[in-house]
Amino acid sequence: MSLKLKSGFTFDYDNLYGEGKVTEADLKSYEEDLKKAHEAMKVMRETGFIRAHLSKDGEPEKVLFSQLPYVEEGHLNSPSSLKHLQELTDHVKDNVDVVVSMGIGGSYLGDKVLFDVQCGAYWNELPKEERNGFPKVYFSGNNIDPRSTGDLIHHLENESKILQYHEKRNLKVLLLVISKSGGTLDTMSNFMVVYDALQKFPGIDVEVVAVTDPNMENQTLLKKLAIEKGWPQYAVPDGVGGRFSIFCEVGLSLAACIGFDIKSFLDGAKDMDKACQNDDIWQNPAMLNAALKFAASEKHGRDIEVMMPYGDYLKSVSEWYIQLLAESLGKQFNKEGKEVCYGRTPLVAVGTTDMHSQTQQHQEGKLNKVVQFVKIEKWANDLVIPNTFPEAKKLADISGVTMSEALEVARQSNADALASNKRYNACFSLPELNAYHLGELLYMLAMSVAYEGELADVDAFNQPGVESYKRIMGPKLQALKAAKAAK
Repeated sequence: MSLKLKSGFTFDYDNLYGEGKVTEADLKSYEEDLKKAHEAMKVMRETGFIRAHLSKDGEPEKVLFSQLPYVEEGHLNSPSSLKHLQELTDHVKDNVDVVVSMGIGGSYLGDKVLFDVQCGAYWNELPKEERNGFPKVYFSGNNIDPRSTGDLIHHLENESKILQYHEKRNLKVLLLVISKSGGTLDTMSNFMVVYDALQKFPGIDVEVVAVTDPNMENQTLLKKLAIEKGWPQYAVPDGVGGRFSIFCEVGLSLAACIGFDIKSFLDGAKDMDKACQNDDIWQNPAMLNAALKFAASEKHGRDIEVMMPYGDYLKSVSEWYIQLLAESLGKQFNKEGKEVCYGRTPLVAVGTTDMHSQTQQHQEGKLNKVVQFVKIEKWANDLVIPNTFPEAKKLADISGVTMSEALEVARQSNADALASNKRYNACFSLPELNAYHLGELLYMLAMSVAYEGELADVDAFNQPGVESYKRIMGPKLQALKAAKAAK
């Protein structure tokens, strides 16, 4: 059983729904809740409001991620904002040697997805011609790690020396710093350390692009700095939480720096949103996915979701999804204030790698998991496994097929083995790995957690647990500074 869209995007739920799995009766019991959830999505699209959603300050707050695929004047993504992004593309191409993307949470995880899909692991090793004039890209600000940050600084200084030797010019580095408040400890500590070190190095020219809150009335720290220093600015808009921000300038600013097809990406998200407006659960990928996963958890105790794409460069999709699911649905209280401690636990995996490290547990451990596969139907630049050692029968037996065919055989074998032992699993299939189909997949997952939030009666758009540690961390840092000053 599967749901296939006109684009070719397919949700195969045969190993998740039916006898011995999530049943028709299970979904029937949620019929009224599903209708209410779907109506809530309509209201969200039309007004920007979700029932009982409040900001961290306790005020009603709009939820605008469903607006992002639609490029229109007055929207967060508009023709003028895409023109502004094109200006960034025009600037970095053939002019900037290195971009350092500095963010955490969705500001890092979303950017990493776009980089992996567009560029791959060896992007920075390619000559500039093969990068079509686009810069090398490094990531920082996603942890407070002195070794990692120090290694980045040292590497850029070495790159500068090499460039001076061969081309007799300075290394041009652009720091893309992403923080809504400008006070994010992880990001801003790295930014200040790197900015200070590179400014002092004579062979490096440093520029900064700030992605922050655009509000001019109550300016954030980063906003004030950007105005004072004359740094170009892009927006972390109100109404879009970090885990949904890959579709706005938070993600699209990095996309602009690597030549990623922004229009196709948003078109994929838009077409998926239209599919998710269908009232029929069997034709609505997000509603169906949410209902099946919710029922699997609540009716069958399958409250762990293993996100397992097949392909190295899709691992970051799994890591992005972990934040999306964990922050959206891991909630202590429901919308009425009752303690429920709801949430499905997400786990990162990638095939075939984790078939050799995790699958034993998936196959024979506790019956508490749904394994969600992602597969690519047609790979670019596929490779045939040659008959290099015909004298070795076992090796000869795997020759003559493509690597993608072998990858799919492995995935199917994993799925069949899991299903044979009452292990729930499902598969999202993308016709190709490109910007359009990536937009489809990520948007469907985002809309799925919105539906599940309504089914579970929790606010999928706040993050009070994150705010808790932030409140504790501030005074602890102040106490540390006071103690150091007293010595």
